[in-house]
Amino acid sequence: MIKVPLKNAAEAQSLFGPQDKFLRMVEAQAEARIYSREEEIVIQGSAADIEWLQQLFDVLLTLVRNNYILSERDVAYALELAKQMKADQLLDLFKGEIAVTHRGKPIRVKTIGQKQYVSTIHKKDIVFGIGPAGTGKTYLACVLAVTALKEGKVKRIVLTRPAVEAGENLGFLPGDLQEKVDPYLRPLYDALNDVLGPDQVAKSLERGLIEIAPLAYMRGRTLDDSFIILDEAQNTTPEQMKMFLTRLGFGSKMVITGDITQIDLPKGVKSGMIEAERILRDVPEIGIITFAEQDVVRHSLVQKIIVAYNLDKEKHG
Repeated sequence: MIKVPLKNAAEAQSLFGPQDKFLRMVEAQAEARIYSREEEIVIQGSAADIEWLQQLFDVLLTLVRNNYILSERDVAYALELAKQMKADQLLDLFKGEIAVTHRGKPIRVKTIGQKQYVSTIHKKDIVFGIGPAGTGKTYLACVLAVTALKEGKVKRIVLTRPAVEAGENLGFLPGDLQEKVDPYLRPLYDALNDVLGPDQVAKSLERGLIEIAPLAYMRGRTLDDSFIILDEAQNTTPEQMKMFLTRLGFGSKMVITGDITQIDLPKGVKSGMIEAERILRDVPEIGIITFAEQDVVRHSLVQKIIVAYNLDKEKHG
């Protein structure tokens, strides 16, 4: 049996969650009895369980004392790490923010995968972010691009996507090119609006500080002093991917994001992202970060849906 001392009853409430939801999550994973008494948490169980549970509660308590409001996903993630005695890695996540939204809210990385992604983008000129929806691949890349622009590290941001959409053909959408392209580049705008605010985004687009264009517009250009993001890269052909990667100019960074389980290319067409990952795997100056379902920062049910689909794919090939 061990006891984790608390400063007050409110700390136990934060650790156990609304209606003891977090406590039930922890108990479901451990053969242990956990309860709060006066100003301490008491853990009774086997020696093996007690060891990782102590680490888990120490780490969660440190986060709570740093005014971090725990979510169900944070607790699930901490649980997973604690079982491998790695929960202390989580403490680094909450040291400092990577940026601030235009409303002044801090933007922090939320998972170990995101932390690795951000530090790799800082260190390397070309980074691939590969993984399921909701892992913050595009959002974080946009945040870092805006930060680089504000700090004068780059002169502009270029955002692009291949014009392949889930079962849709761009030619059949109404309107001129700008109107056709806008809705399908929407996720890129959303991330920019969050950090800069819609007015600032509109001004930056007018002044050419931010350019949003289909991938075909990149041909024949060399992009110097730019932060270039290629989103939905799983839908590039090998030729398009090679064309894009060779646009890299001096003083530029490229981030290529995509989910290789969501390929909308015509049958028989290879994904340029899968091929690039294979060909460039051993180039040390290129970073390849693969996100797992544990890095999903949307509703916890999204993570379960991804896992279920992955299992089904393994079973039925």
